[in-house]
Amino acid sequence: MPGHPAGRSSCTRPARRRFQGERKRRSILASGQRSGGRHVAVAPVSNHAIEKELSMNLGKRMAAEFFGTFWLVLGGCGSAVLAAGFPGLGIGFAGVALAFGLTLLTMCYAIGHISGCHINPAVTCGLAAGGRFPVKEVIPYIIAQVIGGLVAGAVLYVIASGKAGFDPVGSGFASNGFGAHSPGGYSMGAAAVCEIVMTGFFIFIIMGATHKSAPVGFAGIAIGLALTLIHLISIPVTNTSVNPARSTGVALFQGGWAVEQLWFFWVMPIIGGIIGGLIYRYLWSDRPVLPDIKGDQL
Repeated sequence: MPGHPAGRSSCTRPARRRFQGERKRRSILASGQRSGGRHVAVAPVSNHAIEKELSMNLGKRMAAEFFGTFWLVLGGCGSAVLAAGFPGLGIGFAGVALAFGLTLLTMCYAIGHISGCHINPAVTCGLAAGGRFPVKEVIPYIIAQVIGGLVAGAVLYVIASGKAGFDPVGSGFASNGFGAHSPGGYSMGAAAVCEIVMTGFFIFIIMGATHKSAPVGFAGIAIGLALTLIHLISIPVTNTSVNPARSTGVALFQGGWAVEQLWFFWVMPIIGGIIGGLIYRYLWSDRPVLPDIKGDQL
């Protein structure tokens, strides 16, 4: 997910470091040194130019997060709404779990080199807590993720509405819930433990799979399979959130109890993500500091 397909941090050359190197190089050339036997006079790069380029890169990364989250919600929740209960051929819990894992796996390789493929506010917060993502960019990423989830929810709603008798309130529209709205009738306390633990391990796996010492080329597979396993475990408990953007994308179209319980599926996954990020960070705090997991700077 938030890792490069090479199985390590996808941002091998952080923007600021690259610009600082370029600025130093140009300053040296401008001071009168020789290159290839000819005097080279190049104006130093201004701070304004650096910040402008960084802002542009953030916009591109936010766009990648938007499309990645859109695909996750459309593919995962779409499989639950459209295919899980299809008469005689429904894919069931296992099929929905696999669909979520496949959407994430495909996006890891599609946008991992651009944005790090967080596509989940809990992942973004967890990576920031783990020291692998800049805190100042957490809110922009989350905004892009939530918008992507909502647009996917709208598209799914339009598709599902094409069938006679479709009822988003009665069907639940793949929303997450606890208590009476848990698929298995699990309590709020059980749901809280489930979401915190599952999200914490998810971040733990992400940070390990994208470590520079991890096997090269397999981060996306490990992370996608982790999400599949998480769904296999927790769909009966909460219908599996571990992702506030995924929960928001469908809850607003369900419009009833899902909106009332939505706060829960923001708070618990983010708590779990932060705990997972902190545990991984401080268990291996003696390892070299790694670049931010936020994709190549385009």
